[in-house]
Amino acid sequence: MADKIQKILVAGDVEGHFNQLFKRISSVNQKNGPFSFLLCVGDFFGEDNSQWLPYKSGALKVPLTTYVLGPHVPGLSSNYPDLKGCELCENVIYLGPNGIYPCSSGLKIMYLSGRESEDKKKTDFSFIGDDIKSLETQCGRKQVIDVLITGQWPKAVCNYAKKPEGCDPDDVGSAMISRLAFNIKPRYHFCGLEGKHYERLPYRNHKVLIESARPVTRFIGLAKVGNPEKLKWLYAFNITPGKHCTEAELNLQPGDVTECPYSEAHLVNLSSQAKSQSSGAAQFFYNMNADFNDDGRGRKRRGDGEREFERKRMPPKPTGPCWFCLASPEVEKHLVVSVGEHVYLALAKGGLVPEHLLILPITHFQSTSDLDGDSRQEVEKFKGALRKMFKSKGKCIVFFERNYRTQHMQVQAVPVPGETLGDIKEAFMEVANENGIELDEIPKLSDIAQVAPPGTPFFYAELPSGEKLYHRVKKNFPLQFGREAVASPLILNTPERIDWRECKISEDEETELRNKIRAGFQPYDFTLEEEEDD
Repeated sequence: MADKIQKILVAGDVEGHFNQLFKRISSVNQKNGPFSFLLCVGDFFGEDNSQWLPYKSGALKVPLTTYVLGPHVPGLSSNYPDLKGCELCENVIYLGPNGIYPCSSGLKIMYLSGRESEDKKKTDFSFIGDDIKSLETQCGRKQVIDVLITGQWPKAVCNYAKKPEGCDPDDVGSAMISRLAFNIKPRYHFCGLEGKHYERLPYRNHKVLIESARPVTRFIGLAKVGNPEKLKWLYAFNITPGKHCTEAELNLQPGDVTECPYSEAHLVNLSSQAKSQSSGAAQFFYNMNADFNDDGRGRKRRGDGEREFERKRMPPKPTGPCWFCLASPEVEKHLVVSVGEHVYLALAKGGLVPEHLLILPITHFQSTSDLDGDSRQEVEKFKGALRKMFKSKGKCIVFFERNYRTQHMQVQAVPVPGETLGDIKEAFMEVANENGIELDEIPKLSDIAQVAPPGTPFFYAELPSGEKLYHRVKKNFPLQFGREAVASPLILNTPERIDWRECKISEDEETELRNKIRAGFQPYDFTLEEEEDD
């Protein structure tokens, strides 16, 4: 497999700085190469292209085979002898407006030149819906696209991730490119034009527990060549063409993977080319099933000349990606007890006991297995603080998590009477037997991520004794299993509280309870100490 690995360089907008580009490429290729080729995203030509003449005439040599995109702004088309694709000089190839370039190594590169047309009219420096549909058709359902290069960024790419400073993809990005990335699921996606360097955490391209695993996407935006801020404009990476990878290798999910920033649930009609804007985690999409040639009133083409007319309903404006992401408008903030840098503590709705709490990541993570290192560390700090608080009250605490039919990680923290310490494991085992569930005990020093890789459905409990129980969920797992175990006669003996919906109280009562818990937690709240240090 090692002989199949391709070493590739990618550069941001060159804009006529050819000498600086090729000098750097020559140096990098000699020190760290050989590289297979160079890809240039964004605009290759600029207002001043005087440095191009020696390369065009052959007086200077381009050190590495270079593939470039077409123009993205008016006035640059004259630099391309053939706008359908051509060799610009020895070793520099203009790929064309859009298409899939199959390398001899087996690598599949999809490219899209230009910016999204604002008036649905195609020009030398813009693309329209038909171009996107053409690319999706060329890709098909099973073809793996190893690399996608576009000039313009996709909208919403920063959902579930930090935004780059000084650049908001929701303002400058293309929703058509969001749609394209959502549909073709490239392994890498490179962009330019915005003058910013941005490497997003990889995102998954399948719905956990619902769809089969798919390759993750790594999105990288590159700055302009020779930018005065010295932002990163050259990116090097190794990749094995998808056709030479096993399914397991292709679908490997790294530990820091996030949810897909694009969602079919939030698509809008392509013909409207809506540029909805919203704060926070708003999403921008195009209808995957809409006819690219519709008339804006929902007219679809049908077979045999038949036409169907129907009034499309626009989906409601999304209010946020998740009920538990702290930035989402849907979060019930009156339940929040304490907020750290990466994780927060909140009162559970319909708790088993009044002090039933939840530990949750501030941004979107599916489960503890998916957490990054900083978030994982802060979860443990909250657990330690809660243990100390409840120990002072003569109680011990049970933590459990269900990564099955959930979207956002929730670690349940339930304090129980200290005298039940010796019965807790037995209670879990009894309820497991009653439900036909096999609970395994895993080593006390083990990490759940070692046992359940990201994407694995599981139930996990940490007992006050230090023992850890684990079940790999396959199907038909009882959603209230954790609550049922803690509510069993050996621990709380409150079977009437198994279903949280039967335990809800009013918002005023929740707020009063939250205030009481917050006051009791203050002596143990490490986030307050950090604020004082700051």
